[in-house]
Amino acid sequence: MPGPTGIHVFTLEGIGEIGAGADLAALIAAAAGSRLEDGDILAVTSKIVSKAEGRQVAATDREQAITDETVRVVATRAYPGGVTRIVENRQGLVMAAAGVDASNTPEGTVLLLPVNPDASARALCVALRARTGLRLGVLITDTVGRPWREGQTDIAIGAAGVAVLDDLRGTTDASGRRLDVTVAAVADEIAGAADLVKGKSSGNPVAVVRGLGRLVEAREPGGAGAAGADFGAGAGAAALRRPSENDMFRLGTAEAIAEGFAAGYTAGLHAGRVAALADAGRTGPGTPGTPGTGTGTGTSAGPGAPDRPDPTATE
Repeated sequence: MPGPTGIHVFTLEGIGEIGAGADLAALIAAAAGSRLEDGDILAVTSKIVSKAEGRQVAATDREQAITDETVRVVATRAYPGGVTRIVENRQGLVMAAAGVDASNTPEGTVLLLPVNPDASARALCVALRARTGLRLGVLITDTVGRPWREGQTDIAIGAAGVAVLDDLRGTTDASGRRLDVTVAAVADEIAGAADLVKGKSSGNPVAVVRGLGRLVEAREPGGAGAAGADFGAGAGAAALRRPSENDMFRLGTAEAIAEGFAAGYTAGLHAGRVAALADAGRTGPGTPGTPGTGTGTGTSAGPGAPDRPDPTATE
């Protein structure tokens, strides 16, 4: 796709505190007034989506809430205040603390991520398009850390009405060289840009990104052709998640070493037992120091006992 000549990013003030059951489309449309234009992309902080969907739950122990939302542990590290856990959560996202948030919530409660961020984005996008008559895109954003990099940034965890990946493979660069691997994660780039104006404590949970109408889809989110669409075209933010078979960093360093050691130990133990059985078969019963004599290292203890060691026995 041709690149933009420039973008404009601004917040929608006046949305206020969100409670369970709130009509986000109505609140966002009211805050926007007549400022929205065709092709705009709205970046909506996941926190207000979770609140509207009733994902604020009682939890005196945040650690237990993290455990409950965890599908797979990627890495853990102790620090003076506790333990940091990087995990894959129920939404398939790899995040610190499973995305469980204890900030800006009443004491004794935590906020969980939306159950299905892409579905939440679709519902919000359809409602906003119906209210405004405009071709809009919606991203639901959340804050994450990054491997190899300090600090945090926002990414898109839900998307509707907007391409999340811009596949440049097969095109050429400015020097005429063919691009074979470049796929731009445009939804994450937009989420990061929106966070620059939303901030973390300004009370402005929605930003509008203008100038990227080329990425906004004309068809209704979830409509014909969306199911099973190629990544970046109606597939939602789930298309940004790298399949596990392509993930070169599926575990933390210490966890990968521990897993490799355990696998190697098990394989070595099995190989040793197979070798012992083969050796016993070559020497045969009655040879000193072999199974079946009662005088060697085998497990047989006399007539009628097995003349081979038990391969299921533990060391």
